[in-house]
Amino acid sequence: MAQHSNSHVASSQKALMLEMKSLQEEPVEGFKITLVDEADLYNWEVAIFGPPNTLYEGGYFKARIKFPVDYPYSPPAFRFLTKMWHPNIYENGDVCISILHPPVDDPQSGELPSERWNPTQNVRTILLSVISLLNEPNTFSPANVDASVMYRKWRDSKGKDREYAEIIRKQVLATKAEAERDGVKVPTTLAEYCVRTRAPATDEGSDLFYDDYYDDEDLEDDNDEDCCYDEDDSGNEES
Repeated sequence: MAQHSNSHVASSQKALMLEMKSLQEEPVEGFKITLVDEADLYNWEVAIFGPPNTLYEGGYFKARIKFPVDYPYSPPAFRFLTKMWHPNIYENGDVCISILHPPVDDPQSGELPSERWNPTQNVRTILLSVISLLNEPNTFSPANVDASVMYRKWRDSKGKDREYAEIIRKQVLATKAEAERDGVKVPTTLAEYCVRTRAPATDEGSDLFYDDYYDDEDLEDDNDEDCCYDEDDSGNEES
């Protein structure tokens, strides 16, 4: 049994190292990723920049991704450390999103097994889903019912009911002090938000292994899409 779990640890560490390398070489717009502790591959810190032209513009939100030892066969947990008022984020910061749910058949949830986690998903697809979710909440199965009701009023009134928007803007303003403390310049224009920093690939063997390991069409789609959040594509994971 111990040997079995050791092989899980070895393969999950390899997977996480490859993902970290890929995200450093080709980051997802609007995200900055670091390890909480250099010696621990299973805990990542994420800084999320609010996308321009959305309620979250100018925001600096911190989150943690905690990976299980049998990753990528089981999904990680994604928790916001920054206070978030959102239909799909619990009071404690946990994100409720289909892609992070284990791939079991649960008719009660209203989710199809295909919408849930599977081993071809990865951190990149999670980050894109989270950005999509921020902009287009899923109000069918809310984690925060009050936020969901408020969001629907704001959406259905075409922004005339300002309560939801005002709370988000206050939370965004509250993050400015933290960004200053961390010495981070938050992008506020699309041009800044879309900057991609690419490091030259030095180890081609690893890159080949990365591609074979995931065999992930979603990843290619994500890389091909135009930079930045596109409202038309939002919420695909949740619909």
